[in-house]
Amino acid sequence: MRRSMLFIPGNNPSMVQNSPILGADSIILDLEDAVSIDEKDAARHLVRNALLSLDFGDAEKVVRINSIATELGYDDIDCIARVKPDAILVPKASEDAIEEIDELLSTIEREEGFKLGSIKIIPLIETAFGLEDVFNIVKSSKRVKAVLLGAEDLTADMEIKRTKEGEEIFYARSRIVSVCKALKVDAIDTPFTDVNDFDGLLKDCEKAKLIGMTGKAAINPRQVDIINEVFSPSLDDLKWATRVIEAYEEAQREGKGVFSLDGKMVDAPILARAKNVIEKAKAVGLI
Repeated sequence: MRRSMLFIPGNNPSMVQNSPILGADSIILDLEDAVSIDEKDAARHLVRNALLSLDFGDAEKVVRINSIATELGYDDIDCIARVKPDAILVPKASEDAIEEIDELLSTIEREEGFKLGSIKIIPLIETAFGLEDVFNIVKSSKRVKAVLLGAEDLTADMEIKRTKEGEEIFYARSRIVSVCKALKVDAIDTPFTDVNDFDGLLKDCEKAKLIGMTGKAAINPRQVDIINEVFSPSLDDLKWATRVIEAYEEAQREGKGVFSLDGKMVDAPILARAKNVIEKAKAVGLI
């Protein structure tokens, strides 16, 4: 599961070294915005060496590269893909960029003897064009397993003010969720940028989860616990799902095609929702 995806500056040796123990489901080692132009080469090699030498445990290893429209992006892929990260995060993603990166990764996987398609791609949607083209972006490569919303760049591109309440990104969140659900990939919400406002973070997580986001990016390790808790099944959810499954199994034994629980009919969508809660609970170790 990708409940939390934590950005770590790729040019900070101590943060990179400590990243595996910070509790995030995914660690995003950043070579783009967090790294100044004169530190790009050093950061790239620091991240490469970290991927080779650190034990990340169960955490997913993701690297945000620079734009493939620049030489930096090509150098990032050629250096990083050869040490096999779990995924590449693509800034300001477009359909053309994803297709090009897919081909580059395939070439490197063949050269290095990796399983073809083993390095995943996560598009970062942070332009108005990318948002409207997100269906084609996801469809452009079988490597795409999640989409991350980048609201800061998106709102700048749309020339609108970014607020804590986030009403201005309701459409963006909803569109990404709809596409991700349709194509069966994860929908990851944009970071909450006030790292000292934990009540605000909680509300923002709950708002994103309510419309179907499956996880959230973090820019500070102190945000990880709240994000993980919100995007895990609650105990009430788990109790409800367990009762639905038990009632279903009893109905099956009695040969009933339709059954009710607490006076309400349980149909296929409710059963599917209960099974999904059980699967998520297993994935995060609740059962």
